[in-house]
Amino acid sequence: MKAAVLREYHRPLELVERPVPELSQPTDVLVRIGGAGVCATDLHAIEGLMEPAGVTLPRVLGHENAGWVADAGVGVATVAKGDAVLVYPPYSCGLCVACRRGNDMHCVRHEFTGLSVDGGFADYVLVSERSLLKLPAGVEPAAVAPHADAGLTAYHAVRRVAHLAVPGSTAVVLGVGGVGHIALQLVRELGSSTVIAVDTDERRRRLAAELGADEVVDSADGVREATGGRGADIVFDFVGTDRTHADSAAMLARGGTYSVIGYGGTIAIPSGALVVNEHAVVGNLVGTWVDLYELLQLHAAGKITLRTEVHPLEAVNEVLAKLHDGEVTGRAVLVP
Repeated sequence: MKAAVLREYHRPLELVERPVPELSQPTDVLVRIGGAGVCATDLHAIEGLMEPAGVTLPRVLGHENAGWVADAGVGVATVAKGDAVLVYPPYSCGLCVACRRGNDMHCVRHEFTGLSVDGGFADYVLVSERSLLKLPAGVEPAAVAPHADAGLTAYHAVRRVAHLAVPGSTAVVLGVGGVGHIALQLVRELGSSTVIAVDTDERRRRLAAELGADEVVDSADGVREATGGRGADIVFDFVGTDRTHADSAAMLARGGTYSVIGYGGTIAIPSGALVVNEHAVVGNLVGTWVDLYELLQLHAAGKITLRTEVHPLEAVNEVLAKLHDGEVTGRAVLVP
């Protein structure tokens, strides 16, 4: 099979021929890739920043995967050959306390497809049955592959604070990229806030308007103006730099909640300001299997638009370069 392998940090991926992965456990499932989303985390992996997440080299990247079951172990009971499936990227054992509480991404035996184990920038990927979700009828793998991480992350972050998105409140989506454009829709779907989208890129501001943002601005100052100086009750930061951390804190109304999804900077908020303004800061890590299941139902019902552009697997390095340069609006998907 063809596979795009990261052999050295700071180098392009190498397209090579590899053996098709073989089943080794009764619950193993071999998935023929129909689409694999390209994520900023892939860029972080190439830059050598994802070793704390378990990356070792060589590694086949690709953690947003969907396709069809090509083969299954003797213990597999929930999917069969030919089924269209989406791959939940965190491996979860189902037996530890975190898993039994439903917090799959905190599994003590944690692995992550496309980071700590080989992923879907290839013709096939080998996963555990527990990682699979059958796609609803009429949903094609390439059309939803990015939901495995981009959609999942957005859903998890929005669902955790949806009880705060009450009528009369204001929610800000900072960064209308591959994750943020999904979150913008989910804020409306799961809550009742007025939604303000913030992005410095004109193309993404247009996308935000198309997807139903009530206000679209290009700066934190624009949020204060749009709210008459009051600020936002919820800020979702999908960028995660020193600048956006500072801007997000400045946007918050009293009693507001800052939801951090993008990462890379350092949050520096005086404790006095947190206490006096009764601000809360919430971190978000991927999401649960159930989060992904619920998101798929919304997608199948036509309530969520996933903006994608499709490229052949052979163009993986060109697509990664486009993503690095901010030239992808929505999510790029590789198709073998």
